Order: sequence, then structure tokens, then C-alpha cells
Amino acid sequence: MSERQRILVILTLLFVLVLASAIMLVYSKHQSRKLFVELQQLKYQVDDLNTEWGQLQLEQSAWSGHGRIERVARTRLSMVTPEPGEVVFIEP
Repeated sequence: MSERQRILVILTLLFVLVLASAIMLVYSKHQSRKLFVELQQLKYQVDDLNTEWGQLQLEQSAWSGHGRIERVARTRLSMVTPEPGEVVFIEP
């Protein structure tokens, strides 16, 4: 193999390596941007879920309030507060 052919092979090899490197760089940038967009969407989803969690906690506190429980016990279950003489204490 002559010196000229050797240089041509080396240059061709270097060209292919540079081209492959450029393609991998473009692919890597594309993946990075795609993952960044997904990360932003997940952050928005976390914010929405945190908002929903707060609303559910408020709703739970409203449904479990003492006044509401007493009202439901009186109206739906016909419960009444026992008279002091009707209360029995059991000691262990």
C-alpha cells in the first residue's frame, strides 16, 4: 500500500468517525430535550396532584368534623346523648 493510499484510508476513517460523532451528538441532544420536556410535564403533574391532595384533605376535614358527625348520628341513626343515669362505667 502506497503512502498516498494510506493517507486516503486514514482520512476516510477520520471522516467517518467525525460524521458518526456528529450524528451521536445530535441524537444525544434530541434525547436530552425529550427527557427535559417529560420532566417538565411530570413537575406539572406533581403540582396538580399536590393541589388535589390539599383539596381532598380539606374535604376530609369537612366530612369528619364533630358537628357533622353529631348531626348525621342524630338524623340518620336516631342517636341521642344518654342521660347521666344511663351511663355505666366499667373498670378493668
